[in-house]
Amino acid sequence: MFETHLDATYAWLGLAVVSVATAGVAAAFPASPPPDADGVARTVDSVADGEYPATAEHGIAADRLRLTDDTVSLGDERGTARAALDAPRITPVIRPGAAANATTDAQLRGVLDGVPPDAAFDDPAAFAAAAERARATDSEWIPAPDRITVRRVHYGEVRVTLVG
Repeated sequence: MFETHLDATYAWLGLAVVSVATAGVAAAFPASPPPDADGVARTVDSVADGEYPATAEHGIAADRLRLTDDTVSLGDERGTARAALDAPRITPVIRPGAAANATTDAQLRGVLDGVPPDAAFDDPAAFAAAAERARATDSEWIPAPDRITVRRVHYGEVRVTLVG
């Protein structure tokens, strides 16, 4: 009645090995998905594709951010996510002190923060030139803010979408 069958021992050992292997694979999976670059891209596209001036904000749960005129990338210890922007070219605006060698026109930063472009720039040509210089700088990874601001601005015939 209390005897051990040899095949039952092998079955229990096999079950133990499979259980340990399954636990190891499950522990290797990240605890949560990578940052939501697609959500940020949708927010940027919704503002940039509009006909009228608009402003939107989107929260970011990531450690680092990289903006180019046609992509947004977010990264942290969970991984990196990249999303293409469908909207026309955006103008990345880096926050002061975000990176050691990243520079952004203080006037563009003011416009992104809500200053009217005609109060920050002498004329639409100066505004367009500042936006072009910001788009021409090499994009690098910078520490991600808690939220990103997107603002579509019209100044004369100049239409610019600032993101930062």
